[in-house]
Amino acid sequence: KVLLMNPKNEVIKIDDVSRGSLDASVALPREVFRRAVRDGAVNVIVCHNHPSGDPEPSRADIALTRRLQDSGEMIGITLLDHIVFGDGRYVSLKERNMM
Repeated sequence: KVLLMNPKNEVIKIDDVSRGSLDASVALPREVFRRAVRDGAVNVIVCHNHPSGDPEPSRADIALTRRLQDSGEMIGITLLDHIVFGDGRYVSLKERNMM
């Protein structure tokens, strides 16, 4: 999912970007930011769940976060956080200084 936010960091919309399988999901930057541009968002937060129940970010999660940060910078939309959920817990890549 992507939370689209206005300049006051108020959520203006929550969008489904991708549906994954048990071990993978494809969330392309163009899909995340197309929605953000369309709806006038200036900041976004992305989040997803790990069906395994372990919310530890994978290498793919970290790589996606970097791609989203870079893509957002180019078009003036800030990625505020990437949050991974699992088994009633979560990991914020921002809190872990992974972005």
